Amino acid sequence: MKYQPQDPAFEARVRASFARQTFMTTLGATLLAVEPGVVSIDLPFRTDLLQQHGFLHAAALTAVVDSACGFAALTLMPPEAAVLTIEFKVNFLAPAAGTHFRAVGRVVRAGRNICVSSGEVLSLGNGEAASNAPVIALMQATMMTVRGSGLAD
Repeated sequence: MKYQPQDPAFEARVRASFARQTFMTTLGATLLAVEPGVVSIDLPFRTDLLQQHGFLHAAALTAVVDSACGFAALTLMPPEAAVLTIEFKVNFLAPAAGTHFRAVGRVVRAGRNICVSSGEVLSLGNGEAASNAPVIALMQATMMTVRGSGLAD
């Protein structure tokens, strides 16, 4: 679905907000692409983010795909509004093995107060092109529009 952003500077705003999110820096995540209603974030495989079986921890994947869904919603917000996650569900389809992972968040429905996004995490670096990379996690997320709180700054 094609969306029309309410803020002509949506990409710069999303990139600036991502840069202030220190948890993404801690994880080593990078903002890859920002389009109206769609955001992609890459996360490298790191041994300090593993769980006991040698796979990337589900919490790291969840954090990155939650951010992708939230920033996808932010691309469609007016300049004075921000978003906060109020609910999500994640299904893990396969262990997180690969050299890096890509979380893609997409807006499903953008309302005035609530935005529903879906996200997927791809496992990259196993020799396949990104278009053929296996989906290892799916997220359904609900974002709340926040106005007048100073969060949009």
